[in-house]
Amino acid sequence: MSQARNIAFVGLGIMGLPMATNLVKAGYNVSGYNRTPAKAQKLAEQGGKAAGSIAEAVSEADVVITMVPDSPDVESVLLGQDGVFANVKSQALVVDMSTIRPDVARTVADEGAKRGLRVLDAPVSGGEAGAIEGKLSIMVGGDSAAFEEAKPIFDVVGSTPVLVGPSGAGQTVKAANQLIVAGNLQLVAEALVFLEAHGVDTESGLEVLNGGLAGSTVMGRKGAAMRERNFQPGFRIELHDKDLKIVTQAAREAGVTIPAGAQVAQFVSALKAQGHGGLDHSALLRLVDQLSTEEK
Repeated sequence: MSQARNIAFVGLGIMGLPMATNLVKAGYNVSGYNRTPAKAQKLAEQGGKAAGSIAEAVSEADVVITMVPDSPDVESVLLGQDGVFANVKSQALVVDMSTIRPDVARTVADEGAKRGLRVLDAPVSGGEAGAIEGKLSIMVGGDSAAFEEAKPIFDVVGSTPVLVGPSGAGQTVKAANQLIVAGNLQLVAEALVFLEAHGVDTESGLEVLNGGLAGSTVMGRKGAAMRERNFQPGFRIELHDKDLKIVTQAAREAGVTIPAGAQVAQFVSALKAQGHGGLDHSALLRLVDQLSTEEK
């Protein structure tokens, strides 16, 4: 990897900032932009550069990475008059690591190609901890040559970068990921309330469960905080609600039935409606508590 390689990173939130910081530590020149300037300043404190606009961030970039909340944000950041496509140099590699609708990912890739840009959709899984540790799972859609060019960067921010198909395929796999994670969180929540109702020590209970077939990354990363009802956000309810809407819409369009997933999607939506959108998605436990005989 050449240390002269320039990366622009747009979107320095819970996930984006540690990802950009890891790239700085790996020797890349990283220019970061965020709507909240204080976030870009935090990157500068780690050795990156704080940019005052998207145009400033991408002007010298060989690779642009975007990590923003939703499909309209990606469209604005990439396609807007002051966005990435209008300001980045020709033949740059653009990697959108947000979680958005697959059809939007395909549209963005097509628009980029018209401008001589190579675009990958590369959503991630692993939460804040995975971003900090550089152990994210990265589901990539797009051209194989562009994927190979991006792979050294993926290897810095993640441990499992996989090309899963053409443009939009990364977002489709991420939708499936969010379906599985939501279902897993719901069942861990139900199991905890079940154990508590029977007076079982939940620390030891989860320890042995996580060592067997019931074990999962979700249980390992979220179990301790769920036991303590600590819902400090690593991934917010409001974002998982958005992701599950993507899943349910895509399932309807494909004629696929996801009954368990649809039920959990309603639970997540209910928590958001109750005003808990800013909590971690493990706050599904709060709804299980509410539906049980005694709220904790």
